[in-house]
Amino acid sequence: MTPGRALDSALAGCTIIVAADRRSADLATALERRGAVVHRAPALSIVPNADDAELLRRTRQLIASPPDIVVVTTGVGFRGWMDAAHEHGLDEELDAALRDAQFVARGPKAHGAIQQAGFTADWVAESETAAEVGEYLLASGIEGRRVVVQHHGAGSDGLDELLSAAGAEVLSVIVYRWGPPANPEIVRRSALQAASGEADAVLFTSAPGAASWISVAEEVGALDGIRSRARAERLLLASVGPITAGPLHQADLPTTIADRGRLGSLARSVIAHFGGGHAPALWTDAGRIEVRSGGVLVDSRFLPLSRSATALLEALSVAEGRVLTRAELGRVLPGGDRNGHAVEVAIARLRESLGGVDIVQTVVKRGYRLAVYES
Repeated sequence: MTPGRALDSALAGCTIIVAADRRSADLATALERRGAVVHRAPALSIVPNADDAELLRRTRQLIASPPDIVVVTTGVGFRGWMDAAHEHGLDEELDAALRDAQFVARGPKAHGAIQQAGFTADWVAESETAAEVGEYLLASGIEGRRVVVQHHGAGSDGLDELLSAAGAEVLSVIVYRWGPPANPEIVRRSALQAASGEADAVLFTSAPGAASWISVAEEVGALDGIRSRARAERLLLASVGPITAGPLHQADLPTTIADRGRLGSLARSVIAHFGGGHAPALWTDAGRIEVRSGGVLVDSRFLPLSRSATALLEALSVAEGRVLTRAELGRVLPGGDRNGHAVEVAIARLRESLGGVDIVQTVVKRGYRLAVYES
């Protein structure tokens, strides 16, 4: 961490988009405590199946004929199943039917949900992939065994077919499904913010959600800008785990993956990136500067800036001391009049906002440059 910077202000000036529905409030709170402005823009919604007739039918079927193995693929799905059974007065019977089954979890969140329900996980996939779960079960021998697979909102991920081909009797349970975003306009706006420099990071917690957000970004013409900013390390794209990162990698988007596959780990990776001095920075005559969507850090001091001032300062920072003409700077000003006079006014306002921090230099008849430190 940069010396002198308090942990609670590690994300000062950062605008972070959380492209997730479930538990997004917890993640937002953790980031806001460190000074970030958080916008929630879930690209998909979770549609519970608690009253779904098929879910209840399959639950009663399992009560009548208990399974040998229970595969839990998502924590939210398993908890939803248990809640649905409770709402319909089937919880005690389902608990008894599952009590002697072997529980297999596809990752730590599924493991936690199993424990919360009062059961014990016999095995947990380290990679959090359906492929690893399938490999484990095939190696264990499942021919003739009755297996229930609780799926995520996107439905079967190949496990049903794999296990059936190996001779198991498979019953699948889908407890929730993915629906359209509650507010499509917010999602579209978030993609444009990420492409234009109005956001510093976008966080993802599910592969379907990531794929949907990328699709929206492409629809609004923002994907190339997002890719360019991410490659230049001006935009952090962070995923809770490798499965969630899959659609991002397929779209050729550089992605940071949380160490432990949990929301707390995801939040810590973002805090470590910005609070630990890993974001792009430049040494100037006034000290180390780091431009963020809401302003600039000069050493450990954060100075809030307007959108126009931030855009100008980022362009000068990217130039690393090279002189930018008024025409070049005019192209980065958001909206409005971008002629030479507008640039001069914007530069004057930028200098005023910086107070005594004298880092923007005028090069007569050429333009402006940043006072980069020269050793």
